[in-house]
Amino acid sequence: MDTASDIQKILNGTISSLTTVLPMKFDVLAPAMTVQPYEQKELSVLIGLVGAVKGRLIIDTTSDVIGSIGLSMFGMIIEGEMIESFTGELGNMIAGNLCTALEKDDYIIDISTPTVMRGETKFYGFKHAFKLPVRFEDETTLNVILTVDNE
Repeated sequence: MDTASDIQKILNGTISSLTTVLPMKFDVLAPAMTVQPYEQKELSVLIGLVGAVKGRLIIDTTSDVIGSIGLSMFGMIIEGEMIESFTGELGNMIAGNLCTALEKDDYIIDISTPTVMRGETKFYGFKHAFKLPVRFEDETTLNVILTVDNE
């Protein structure tokens, strides 16, 4: 699972998942490798990936972006304690759709329950990580970090 073709399929599956889940216009910017530690500034959700791909999917964003996504999806502002809950659920939706997108390429993947993190956090312990920046029309962003631990 370390060939460029495999990584490209996973990144394409992630983009497909984002397009399916997020009901707003956005641009996916060029992916880039990222190194340890990856630093989160405000809010993220981590989903473990096991099976054909071993690693983690991290969605790093802000409360404002989560609120905008919630408003777009449900017609209401997501705030307070609902921010963390919705962040976890958004991670589940994106990771679940990624699994479905990759099944067509015979990658069978299971996901863990979401872990939501608030505040400044540093992530260590990954071999390869790819950062996929997503920019919305209002110039806000979220970053999808995909760590791949397969040899």
